[in-house]
Amino acid sequence: MNKNIPAHLLDRRELLRSGVAVLTVLGLSRQSTAENLPPARPNILLLHCHDLGAYLHCYGAETVQSPNLDALAAGGVRFARNFCTAPQCSPSRASIFTGRYPHNNGVMGLCHAEFAWDLNPEEVHLAQLLKDAGYRAESVGIIHETRSGAARCGYEKHAGKNRASEMASAAIERLRYFAETPEKPFFLCAGCIEPHRMRFPEEKDYIGFLSPEFGPDETLGVNVPGFLRDTPGTRSELAELQGAVRHMDAQMGRIVSALSELELEQNTLVVFTTDHGYAMPRAKCSLYDPGIATAFILRLPSRPGWHGGIVKEELVSNIDLLPTLLDVAGVPIPSNVQGRSLMTLLDGDAYSARDTIFAEISHHDYYDPRRCIRTETHKLIANFASAPAYMDPSQSWRPRSDTVVPEDHATAYHPCLELYDLRTDPWEQNNIAEAPEHSETRAMLLDRLRYHLIETEDPILDGAITPPQHGKTLGLMGLPSKR
Repeated sequence: MNKNIPAHLLDRRELLRSGVAVLTVLGLSRQSTAENLPPARPNILLLHCHDLGAYLHCYGAETVQSPNLDALAAGGVRFARNFCTAPQCSPSRASIFTGRYPHNNGVMGLCHAEFAWDLNPEEVHLAQLLKDAGYRAESVGIIHETRSGAARCGYEKHAGKNRASEMASAAIERLRYFAETPEKPFFLCAGCIEPHRMRFPEEKDYIGFLSPEFGPDETLGVNVPGFLRDTPGTRSELAELQGAVRHMDAQMGRIVSALSELELEQNTLVVFTTDHGYAMPRAKCSLYDPGIATAFILRLPSRPGWHGGIVKEELVSNIDLLPTLLDVAGVPIPSNVQGRSLMTLLDGDAYSARDTIFAEISHHDYYDPRRCIRTETHKLIANFASAPAYMDPSQSWRPRSDTVVPEDHATAYHPCLELYDLRTDPWEQNNIAEAPEHSETRAMLLDRLRYHLIETEDPILDGAITPPQHGKTLGLMGLPSKR
């Protein structure tokens, strides 16, 4: 090693604090960081599910039975106001695993089938960063942030078990292996499809939340949230959703219990989260709070402030998860990460809290570009196309649930702007964007949203965002793609 490097840079802890810039000075590649890390790094178990939002008992959904995740929150840390960057699967997950907004990491729509969005080639996945730093990186179940597979993410091993019950069994098998071979810390990412809608039973003309493994759950009744009409169809769907959540919770409980049985609990950081809001109208695929508010619970018994039934009320974005995990693992955070580490917040040190949350949607079922800014008190949504007032996530020809606003979904379309006062209108029913008395608030939020779009180089500033299928179809015509 270069003898001219100052001695203080050779100290491992100082090297970690100095971050990526020091690695460049030392001539180290990303792959050579493992030898510079401190001992006793925590194992990391990242548990995730589809389409949950914050629909858990511990988040105030009183008729939902989620005793295992409630217990994890009671013994850990629950972030009461966590928001995703996008109210759909692949873009939000890409943000979780890169710490960057969808319009920056390349995943502005779904990854599968002809939707065909994918991470930019230069994007670095959380699993790659942890593996390069000496972790064993493996995954079980859902991978939906790329169409390029587990190896693209950096996983050394992947078991494609997507249903919650089989995912839990596979995850427990890997935890047992890690307990028997403790030479390295592990990162295990385990995710399931429930409570996503499923095509069961197949003879129905709608897609509900049930599977052969569970039925609806009305044991504690059904509470209809204020943005949905209280109808038999709505109650039926919510009962199904509650059954799916209860089943998912039981499987997550199996995994968490296995940690204790295998004596891995003390130094394993358990994180539970989801991608976006639950699949009801004006939730999933919308920028209203039911679409972007998500569960985020963690527990690390060996570290003060990371356990004990703590509730954090700060505004948090899911792009904050990656830098937090890297920080606690002692891994330098890449300079292009847009999230902010929560480690100092959890440790009780100085922390600069967010005063705004930004979220977006470009493509999902169809092109419907929207951007939003959320503060403590207000939400401003900018709609860039006159699409239907909300994108229906029911995946059904004849949806069973409907919204309070708009009254007639078939004839309602986006205005340019929507503005809501969350203090008096938490379900975002009364659009005050054109009210003269709110013009100052509107102007301030527009200014801050404009700055965010410019600062992050959002391609929406340049016009319509072209989907991958556009280029593929041009290719079939023998024409070059400009994308």
